[in-house]
Amino acid sequence: MDDEPLEEWAARRDRRRPTRGERRVTPLGDQPERGSHVNPDAPRGIQEWDGHQWTPAGVAEDFTAAADEIGDDATSRTERVSLPAFGKLPPLLEPWRPTERFHRP
Repeated sequence: MDDEPLEEWAARRDRRRPTRGERRVTPLGDQPERGSHVNPDAPRGIQEWDGHQWTPAGVAEDFTAAADEIGDDATSRTERVSLPAFGKLPPLLEPWRPTERFHRP
């Protein structure tokens, strides 16, 4: 098994982590976090990354107001997270075939 060097792992982790001052939108209340298309008129909380955790930074009336408030932070974060390369997927297994032919009597 090929082990990834610690320096490469740390650099990859730091690229994925939010930058200090980055903001995100979360639903308020006891609702689980879902996509922005689910109940877009509900009030949203704005959180800011302080380097260690997400802290509350404000409240918006709905999703569009919250998205206008945070600006380009959401799109910049999606550009930093890399997707896996398709060349690194394991090869497809051969379908199972019985070793002996079976004939009904």
